[in-house]
Amino acid sequence: MSGQEDVVSLDLLDRRVVRKRAISVAIAAVLVGAATGGIAGLFAGPAGFFVVFAVLALPLLLMALGEARKTYWLSGTEVAARAFGTRRVDLSSATRLDVLVTDVRGARTISLLVAGPPKSRALNLALAMYAGTGGKELGVYELRRLADTLASTGDTRALVLSELVVAQLKSEARGDAAADRPLYRLASVAPSGSMAQRLANEDVAKFVATLG
Repeated sequence: MSGQEDVVSLDLLDRRVVRKRAISVAIAAVLVGAATGGIAGLFAGPAGFFVVFAVLALPLLLMALGEARKTYWLSGTEVAARAFGTRRVDLSSATRLDVLVTDVRGARTISLLVAGPPKSRALNLALAMYAGTGGKELGVYELRRLADTLASTGDTRALVLSELVVAQLKSEARGDAAADRPLYRLASVAPSGSMAQRLANEDVAKFVATLG
């Protein structure tokens, strides 16, 4: 099958939430840049203000714009992300398939880090975000399609990840609380205090084997 009906959105957060966060970052960037630039301007004049403002604020403003525009989707066996440009990775021939856990301000995000053809690009695809005993997960249909695509590749690493996603779907279908679901439990394995940590494929496989 091919065509528009095969395209599945893989955005974890609602677009309105993403844009709201991006606006907050942009406002903070302007305030920090203006405040620091104002101090520099006292000693170096207008030129000092604009130089410091540009150095501090512009990178954050570009990051905020990129986050506001970023969207993920699955089409056939390809996952793709678009911000200022589009990056695609074909899961059927991926050279890297890792589980990544990030811990920022008490919120843990568990993602798939994939890389490979057609252009050896890397994508960080968020599956779930947890804070406390609750959180946000990709929808059932999206996870189902992702699991099927991973399983179809025949790659051992992809099969393990497919089993992980299927176990997550089964747990949700049983009505398990978020803290009892596989993605939450796996995200909890990563030590705290590390902003981003890759879980070894062997450890992920052992965890999946315990799910039964």
